[in-house]
Amino acid sequence: MTPPAPRPDSTRAEAGLLAPGWTGSAAAAATGDAAFLSALLEAEAALTRAQSALGLVPEGAAEAVTRAVDPGRFDLPALAERARGGGNPVIPLAADLTAAVTEAAGEEYGACVHRGATSQDIMDTAAMLVAARTLDLVLADLARTEAALARTAAAHRDTVLPGRTLTQHAVPTTFGLKAAGWRSLVLDARDRVARVRDALPVQLGGAAGTLAAFAAYGAEDPAALVTAYARELGLRAPLLPWHTLRTPVADLAGCLAFTAGALGKTAADVLTLCRTEIAELAEGSGGGSSAMPHKANPVRSTLIAAAARRAPQLAATLYASMAAEDERPAGAWHAEWEPLRDLLRLVGGAARDAAELAEGLRVDAGAMRAHLGLTHGLIVSERLSAELSGVLGRARARELLTELARRAYAEDRPLAGLLAEVPELRDTDLAGPTDPTRYTGCAGTLTDRALERR
Repeated sequence: MTPPAPRPDSTRAEAGLLAPGWTGSAAAAATGDAAFLSALLEAEAALTRAQSALGLVPEGAAEAVTRAVDPGRFDLPALAERARGGGNPVIPLAADLTAAVTEAAGEEYGACVHRGATSQDIMDTAAMLVAARTLDLVLADLARTEAALARTAAAHRDTVLPGRTLTQHAVPTTFGLKAAGWRSLVLDARDRVARVRDALPVQLGGAAGTLAAFAAYGAEDPAALVTAYARELGLRAPLLPWHTLRTPVADLAGCLAFTAGALGKTAADVLTLCRTEIAELAEGSGGGSSAMPHKANPVRSTLIAAAARRAPQLAATLYASMAAEDERPAGAWHAEWEPLRDLLRLVGGAARDAAELAEGLRVDAGAMRAHLGLTHGLIVSERLSAELSGVLGRARARELLTELARRAYAEDRPLAGLLAEVPELRDTDLAGPTDPTRYTGCAGTLTDRALERR
């Protein structure tokens, strides 16, 4: 007999069963329904306080509204259900907040709730608050990540390993340079996130972005109200209401997608170098398998890689929503809410995992060194080509190296030994040119230069 389907339980809707990448992270808490409810209430209370500071509401109204915005007194599941009626949760929330203030302090103060604002003013402002708090968490984890990678790059400045291009061994490089490159991307992400974080604005425009209602309620300079509102919430005051000018959301989309990709680069490299047959790297604490007890899977890298694959599509939805009609749109704004939250959660979780990955990463320098010889010394063929061209001429050098490469594989012999048998080269010292550890170019200098960046 088929068991009955479980009944929906809205209190458990955000357990994150299918989202190990962000479950349990600080970003998950910062973007949950409870966090959004708190931000919506903060936006409402801040608006009343800003109006109070300009003398636009009766004395005591700000205190009455601020006292009423305890998130615990509001029924989240009921608000979610009632949001269907008007298409957004602000409408039922404003009604409940008005009722709470009226009951506690009187109708005069209840009438000050949401005065002059439209639902989008509150929803957009709350989204910016949630984004600001989540980006602060992301920045903290990016700082941990770059610090750990800096230590790794410095420690392995001269640790040589095969450089790989198009999946194949190319020429030698250093693990220090690779780690410094990862760190450089993390710093690029940090800079983008920090710029966007500092520019996040409040939204306040009224019904159609003209601020007319605030003037009707007595504001001589409604723009001053926007400034006061921003000051209350620690956000920027925008030049214009941005109901259909979605630059702030597009900027969020861009910096978050970039951050996911930047962290995804590190994850992709670690996943490759953690393969059993390579084993140059290992995560500090690998994950287990339900079927194979011997495995220690690179789970942190796996979850980061998953986030990097999802983020661009979420960002694409936010970019598509820029094509918003009229002074306030139907559908474009509404389409942003879930992908924005998903993107914040994904990147918040990925940043957490990246910090843990970088801090626990284990490097096997011996395996890296051993792998330099997998191609029988051909990993330095580029250098040998240049060296031998000066002795034999370019055409003869290329012909010789092509033949010796074939023999090295066919006879399973090192290239250096085959070169020693070439009559034309018996008086040529090739010890240096055939040593892969002495062909890393400017890797050390580049690593040092990268680590100077703060």
